[in-house]
Amino acid sequence: MASTETSTDPRGAKHEAAGGGDELAGVEAGLDALESTASGRPPLRRTLIDKILPPVVAVALILVVWQALISFKVVDDPTKLPSPSAVWGEVHEAWLRGDLLGYIWTSVSRGLLGFLFALVIGTPLGLLVARVKFVRAAIGPILSGLQSLPSVAWVPPAVIWLGLDNSMMYAVILLGAVPSIANGLVSGVDQVPPLFLRAGRTLGATGLKGTWHIVLPAALPGYVAGLKQGWAFSWRSLMAAEIIASFPDLGVGLGQLLENGRNASDMSMVFEAILLILIVGIAIDLLIFSPLERWVLRSRGLLVRN
Repeated sequence: MASTETSTDPRGAKHEAAGGGDELAGVEAGLDALESTASGRPPLRRTLIDKILPPVVAVALILVVWQALISFKVVDDPTKLPSPSAVWGEVHEAWLRGDLLGYIWTSVSRGLLGFLFALVIGTPLGLLVARVKFVRAAIGPILSGLQSLPSVAWVPPAVIWLGLDNSMMYAVILLGAVPSIANGLVSGVDQVPPLFLRAGRTLGATGLKGTWHIVLPAALPGYVAGLKQGWAFSWRSLMAAEIIASFPDLGVGLGQLLENGRNASDMSMVFEAILLILIVGIAIDLLIFSPLERWVLRSRGLLVRN
């Protein structure tokens, strides 16, 4: 009867271990290369091509189509559609008079201050609704209903209650932005994994300490989305208030400028106001909320530099 013996070859074992070590080293090198690629800044040329060139091309196409409508007499009534040069002339005249920055600052200062008030009110309200079942059952549907209500509907009662002053403007902004901020935070809290909350309680993070150290950091993506939406509602609410409740003592903001153009049947001024409103809204989003959103997503590994 033949017996089977198992023998080990030390050289084979060493070779296999060396092969495994080479594979492990290759994996580590690949991860290091991936990390260095992800964390490095993209070159300026690529940034220009990927981020700056597309919107420039889009704006150029819009201007070409706009001018073509005028040049080919598709719209030959300047009281309905002014040429791009006429609108630019209106902007240039406002700049030479020293009024342009005043229009912008009047609206931007109101919008940002009103948004800060909404942030102070909407954040604790959202936490309360998210964490207390009775409050959610009582107030949650009301917040959703207020969010869907057009903010322009608040302008007449705000004028009656508060009069034609800045407090009326801020009230309209609050009523438009607070529900969006609160609902965004509620959505973010609802998406926090229960394991995080259990781990926090195990480590003693309960009550306000758990809210500050566990709930809020974990709910940041939804919260930031609510802030972006809250700013959009703030800006729209402010423009509606400035258009409807125009009064000399309030100063001339962008909404008032739009209403002045309508009253004067000056389409160049109307388009000037529309473009300025659009530019300011985009600029605030690009300078404040988009970097904040990218930072939150990148800190959670949800956005990789490329």
